[in-house]
Amino acid sequence: FERTQTETPETLLGSLDIFVFSLIAGLLIYWFFFRKEGFFRTSFIEKMKKTNRNVVVFYGSQTGTAEEFANRLTKDAHRYGMKGMATDPEEYDMSELSRLKEIPNSMAVFCMATYGEGGPTDNAQEFCDWMQGTDEDLEGVNFAVFGLGNKTYEHFNATGKYTDKRLAELRGKRVFDLGLGDDDSNLEEDFISWKEQFWPAVCEFFGVEATGEESSIRQFELVVHNDINMNQVYTGEMGRLKSFQTQKPPFDSKNLFLAPVTVNRKLNKGGNRHLMHIELDIMDSKIRYDAGDHVAVYPTNDAAVVNRIGERLGVDLDTVISLKNLDEESNKKHPFPCPSTYRTALTHYLDINNTPRKNVLYELSQYTSDPQEQENMRKMASASPEGKALYQSWVLDSERNILAILEDLPSLNPPIDHLCELLPRLQARYYSIASSNKVHPTSIHICAVVIEYTTKIGRVYKGVATNWLKNKEVTENGHKHTVPMYVRRSQFRLPFKPSNPVIMIGPGTGIAPFVGFIQERAWQKEQGKDVGETILYFGCRHKNEDFLYQQELEEFERAGVLTQLNVAFSRDQEHKIYVQHLLKKNKEQLWKLIHSNNAHIYVCGDARNMARDVHTAFYEIAEEVGGLTHTQAVDYFKKLVTKGRYSQDVWS
Repeated sequence: FERTQTETPETLLGSLDIFVFSLIAGLLIYWFFFRKEGFFRTSFIEKMKKTNRNVVVFYGSQTGTAEEFANRLTKDAHRYGMKGMATDPEEYDMSELSRLKEIPNSMAVFCMATYGEGGPTDNAQEFCDWMQGTDEDLEGVNFAVFGLGNKTYEHFNATGKYTDKRLAELRGKRVFDLGLGDDDSNLEEDFISWKEQFWPAVCEFFGVEATGEESSIRQFELVVHNDINMNQVYTGEMGRLKSFQTQKPPFDSKNLFLAPVTVNRKLNKGGNRHLMHIELDIMDSKIRYDAGDHVAVYPTNDAAVVNRIGERLGVDLDTVISLKNLDEESNKKHPFPCPSTYRTALTHYLDINNTPRKNVLYELSQYTSDPQEQENMRKMASASPEGKALYQSWVLDSERNILAILEDLPSLNPPIDHLCELLPRLQARYYSIASSNKVHPTSIHICAVVIEYTTKIGRVYKGVATNWLKNKEVTENGHKHTVPMYVRRSQFRLPFKPSNPVIMIGPGTGIAPFVGFIQERAWQKEQGKDVGETILYFGCRHKNEDFLYQQELEEFERAGVLTQLNVAFSRDQEHKIYVQHLLKKNKEQLWKLIHSNNAHIYVCGDARNMARDVHTAFYEIAEEVGGLTHTQAVDYFKKLVTKGRYSQDVWS
């Protein structure tokens, strides 16, 4: 730019264009050829050597459970004379795995959750891609895998199984058998059972013995800030400090958009449940979404519960603190954004509503003064049959959260900082978006049922997110409540060709994405496009109580957008009728649409029962109308899944 004074405006503009082009090209080269290949990532091998570690525990985690299990294995390692570190594979160059053999008596453990329809978690995607594409020789690399999955889903523990199989194919040495945790049953029990056999196998493999140390190991130390500028203190932000005061796109899981609530109305006309329709304003966010995507909402805990924890432990919740990792080499400096107050941590960052895991009970048991209470807590944390039964009945079946445990064990008085260290992070809640961006480009709609019921021991259980959303009422004084959120992309998509027929099955709040789909098909029709048959199967309890979006759906039917509206009212007659019964009733038409007209099938809602029953109904239709054997029918619909013509957005 030294010659700019003699340049003409035209040549100067050309120089700027070249400069900008070169800058963009350079950034792209940097990303694709260096960052993406791991050249600028920290070496976990060098880090292990520097800190004298021989066990690395990688976690593929979406909700934090796999990360929590990885931390527990890392803590366990020191009891066997080993030193470990829990590690996010996304932060390291995983092609260095073959170098692990450079460290004597070393081992890599993988806690791998399966996410969605059999895929890896977001943070494990690159590692799985690397495994698939590499021919690296892992001879001399010792490994073990524990998978986290849910048998409700078809591809149970697919990521854990693939990791175990692929590492062995690359000539890695399996130290212990693959563990398969089932969240539909008792994931933690599966993990404990696996690791109680895993560590003896490790001892035998490496020729080491347990040290016998069972004392609590603190991962973080407490720092109290007595004199700090409150502008330096987190108040609920997930990433950048003061990001809620100064909102800057793009918005994601670390940079949330505060979306104003513009509509909050009750959907059902009767019954003892509260089903709600909420609209979030995203006008100033530059957020884009497609019908079928999810909105991630970050709720806050009930202030009354937070206050009761503070009162029970006799602490000033407004004390400003940091929990600082004792391991200075760890990438995870704090368990949640710090500095913060205890009140902020318990309100925004920590899960205080769910039942605590066994390791939390064990760690807290040291703070009981009553020998019987301590014995019961340690028994519940054990793997003994008696301990399992006690934990099942006293914690799980009775749905005791941390406050209930503190209230029901009078001699239990843990330091609040250790409690904050042990509690898991409060997770985002994901809702299928109930709108189309073509029709509602500046708003995102949510359909949800408020969770509230009385537990076996007489306490009222309230779902964190749904009760929090319910209370975000729209007032006439101009004040608008906000919801911290971002959009998570989904593969749940309408066909590329609008002329393809669509068959949508979504009972209850499973109707949410289909409201968006129908809105989009209506918009496509308005644009003059050839729109295929649009068929909906919806189910609810009573026509006069919880027929969600009845008026809108009937209007779409009258307009010819919704070519068929099939509704199963399960409790309006003596025998219960569900969506799968209506599918069987229309079997000839459905088979023709699927087999001859290239129809796309979408299922949304409960995975444990509904999705399985719908699957079975389609198998039976293929057998009865299509003349297939059961094996052929199963294979037929598996191929539809592979082709993207059978999509599920289900939860258990």
